[in-house]
Amino acid sequence: MAKISILGGGTWGIALSVLLHNNGHEITIWSPVASEYEMLSSKHEHKMLPGVILADDVKFTMDDQEAVTGRDLLVMAVASSFTRSTAARISKLVAQDQKIVNVAKGIEESTLMTLSEIIEQEIPQADVAVLSGPSHAEEVSRGIPTTIVVGAKSRATAEYLQNIFMSEVFRVYISPDILGIELGAALKNVVALAAGIADGLGYGDNTKAALITRGITEIARLGTAMGGKFETFCGLTGIGDLIVTCASMHSRNRRAGILIGQGKTMQEAMQEVNMVVEGVYSAKAAMGLAQKYNVQLPIIEQVNAILFENKNAEQAVKELMLRDKKLEISADAWQK
Repeated sequence: MAKISILGGGTWGIALSVLLHNNGHEITIWSPVASEYEMLSSKHEHKMLPGVILADDVKFTMDDQEAVTGRDLLVMAVASSFTRSTAARISKLVAQDQKIVNVAKGIEESTLMTLSEIIEQEIPQADVAVLSGPSHAEEVSRGIPTTIVVGAKSRATAEYLQNIFMSEVFRVYISPDILGIELGAALKNVVALAAGIADGLGYGDNTKAALITRGITEIARLGTAMGGKFETFCGLTGIGDLIVTCASMHSRNRRAGILIGQGKTMQEAMQEVNMVVEGVYSAKAAMGLAQKYNVQLPIIEQVNAILFENKNAEQAVKELMLRDKKLEISADAWQK
């Protein structure tokens, strides 16, 4: 049994709390938000996961030291926009080589850093890993079979986390490609916004398939230019996560995109979804990375124009369809 603290009381943190408690671990959930702490500690239930009841022996705290000191593992489950501030807040309490696994998805717009890079910068003494894959909190919390990937710098840490998280309903693969895992996880949210916008415009399955297929091409193009492994983008945290996020109504990014396609502004869509829409925060960062690595991302570029330049969504789709003619694969295969 490991002593584990979940840093963040949102739906993903709660879902992982249920999983890890069922695996036999001692769980403490930390939240700095008084209303969230009161809801969880009094009801043992998150309002966004009705019917998912936390066990009586799950602990709750708002105290940083109680959450961090003496814990075998810290699960960083705060929204990506709070990753840096949370890491800085707990940094002095983290022991040398204490394990932290980040489970949020995003890229910091101001620095273009991945979330694990941010945690390592703020907490250099920590052993930082990542966990990602096609895994909606609504399903994981109810024990629906799910498969994910853990990325770590050492095989020993990856295997330790694999053993911590793996169960009969939660299969865990391991990988050394932390960068590829995080890029796939962050950028698929931007493509999911595009898929939602297409749904909101009333387009069909053909359009969705095109966005998923060409979307993963963009993600892999940027990811490999940055040093990620192509194999990663063909796997669970690439095409796998992209499919589920573009297709499911559990996806807050797709839901926000649908509302935008129906004519709502970005702010109106985010307010109606009433949860953090990570793709909005990653969209500008993706274009910053595209410029830095001289990579073309036409779908993600159009999403940015819709979100931040009030571009008409139908016009954006037309421009994607009427781009210059391209090859899908290398022309080298032709004999003549």
